[in-house]
Amino acid sequence: MTILLNKGLAQQVSRSGLLWSSLPPVPDRVGFAGSFAGVSNGALLVAGGANFPDGGAPWTGSAKAWHDHIFVLENPKGKWKEAGKLPYPLGYGASINWKDAVIILGGSNEKGHRAEVFMLNYKNGKIETVNLPNLPHAIANTSAALVGSVIYVAGGIEKPDDKVAGANFWALDLNAIEKGWKVLPTWLGAPRMLSVAGAQGDAFYLFSGVALIDGSREYLKDAYRYQPETGWKKIADLPTSVAAAPTPAYALGQSSLQIFGGDDGKLAASAVVLKEKHPGFSNRILNYNTLTNTWTSDGKAFATRPPVTTTLTVWNGNVIIPGGEIRPAVRTPNVLIATYK
Repeated sequence: MTILLNKGLAQQVSRSGLLWSSLPPVPDRVGFAGSFAGVSNGALLVAGGANFPDGGAPWTGSAKAWHDHIFVLENPKGKWKEAGKLPYPLGYGASINWKDAVIILGGSNEKGHRAEVFMLNYKNGKIETVNLPNLPHAIANTSAALVGSVIYVAGGIEKPDDKVAGANFWALDLNAIEKGWKVLPTWLGAPRMLSVAGAQGDAFYLFSGVALIDGSREYLKDAYRYQPETGWKKIADLPTSVAAAPTPAYALGQSSLQIFGGDDGKLAASAVVLKEKHPGFSNRILNYNTLTNTWTSDGKAFATRPPVTTTLTVWNGNVIIPGGEIRPAVRTPNVLIATYK
């Protein structure tokens, strides 16, 4: 089913043939970054995240707040409703779709980072929560993707004040949950957080991200592929960093992974100086061809700059990007939807 709406956002066709529009915004005037998103029994779920409730920023003295709401949109022409709450306020973890449920992994709140994993199932207008095995340790700002029945989780930070990002790489087979998480060999490059994960065929992909060097950020362009039979292999570097882009990457067809926007890091050092004058993040789509190991760019791909620190999910065959940050500390309640022409 393909349904396109235009509610406050002009429709725009990118060079890749994507028609962008918007769903009803989530019911919060500020919006959230770090939310979880997915589809359960045909309904779109957006849960948790964090914001500055007064619409301010760290440089205005505003305090960040984490949230536990679970918003549900049963159809694209409907209205969001709150159908339940997370076990606690949470954001900045990872989420994936599995059958008729959404699985939430790790994350953070004002008390620190979390290792819990649980599944949200939307049935008969209510949310059911099922606990799964905890991650090997707490992690936030991580990325994850599902390959077959196996969840892979890569990178992140274990504590808010970590000076070095994580090199963790874990796997959980959802068809053998009783075996718990496996700790696997790490990729060949730097430990990182805020990467984009991806899945095509039997392979897991890890793109870009941010390394921490004594707490300072280094924006990365390297990329890696993991296959259980052969392990890790370095693949072609990205044209630019895409840190904190909506993750996981969108799997188009049998041989393409697409990454929407992201932070290239060029203005990272001046964000506090620019404040409200920050122009926003990249509005390009990068396409990785898994057969030719090459990258192409669609140039300016959006009528508006897409958000970062948010999840990408697929609903009724459409790409969904809910909320996120459109500039440092500035959230949006808009929910982007894209369909290929």
